[in-house]
Amino acid sequence: MMPTSGMHYAPTHKPNPVVKSGEFIFAAIGLDHGHIGGMCNGLIEAGATLKWIYDPDPKKLERYLAMYPTAKAARSEEEVMEDVSVALVASANIASERCPLGLRAMAAGKDYFTDKAPLTTLEQLEDAKAMVNKTGKKYAVYYSERLHVESAVFAGQLIQEGAIGKVIQTIGMGPHRANPDTRPSWFFNREEYGGILCDIGSHQIEQFLFYTGAKDAEILSAQIENYNHANYPGLDDFGDCTLKGDNGTSGYFRVDWFTPDGLCTWGDGRTFILGTEGYIELRKYVDIARSNRGGHLYLANHKTEQYIDVEGKVGHPYFGQLILDCLNRTENAMTQEHAFKAAELCVKAQMRAEAVKGIVRV
Repeated sequence: MMPTSGMHYAPTHKPNPVVKSGEFIFAAIGLDHGHIGGMCNGLIEAGATLKWIYDPDPKKLERYLAMYPTAKAARSEEEVMEDVSVALVASANIASERCPLGLRAMAAGKDYFTDKAPLTTLEQLEDAKAMVNKTGKKYAVYYSERLHVESAVFAGQLIQEGAIGKVIQTIGMGPHRANPDTRPSWFFNREEYGGILCDIGSHQIEQFLFYTGAKDAEILSAQIENYNHANYPGLDDFGDCTLKGDNGTSGYFRVDWFTPDGLCTWGDGRTFILGTEGYIELRKYVDIARSNRGGHLYLANHKTEQYIDVEGKVGHPYFGQLILDCLNRTENAMTQEHAFKAAELCVKAQMRAEAVKGIVRV
């Protein structure tokens, strides 16, 4: 069963190593978001060795050392950065601090792997691009709602095979359970988490670009609102956005913090992909009232209509591809251009967003 909080979403899968033990060493710095567990799991299952863990909070450090007992606690960030054996630094620190850490990691000669949202301002984006150009290092992003979801991975394979023709539109729904009493204070500070369209909207924009093949997009409209969390005025608990791709495709997504307590998991994430020859629906984490696990894909085209259960059958190839990209200086897991474009558009969507008008808040 999925966790009740998306903040602790950390999938596991059977190991599928692409390197030998000790051949690719990484460190985890910044444990503010539970996604660091999923990032570490994916890399370790692909054969990477987690050598160091560091966070200034001893409680967070203790928790993750228990999860990864073969790793060592670093005394400081500098101890990790000075270790020449570390090829990559992974982080899920506070969103507004992810880019500064990445700049330090790349300057120290490490590739960088950050949780989404990978940055929160366009100024940070320009700094990240400049450091990538200067060092040749990678600024990789954990867009987990596609990269760490088997139905989403399989949808990409079906599209590549032409199962639904040319993709012309995506519709994404990314609801989450708020659990405000268990969230850290930075989660409610828009300057620190970036706003809902920058934060969880980043998943949706990345998927739109990937599935449609668009290289760029225009934000046609964007909305945000705080409907039901008056005690947390810095929180956007609802957002939506409409995009137009540079290849003539369109996209719409809605993200929110209104998952009801009766749902067995943290969010009923869905993606609808329309093609010229058919369509795909993904029920990523639950098939409500039917199955309390994920991996559900529905396909209809000119030849068939079918339900495909992909749970445990597809895996998460991104992590092995990322390791090999770091070793071989290739771009098979995700291009830097794509990672940065998704980041750019989610910041622009948040900047463009207007508060929903004429709504009486509960």
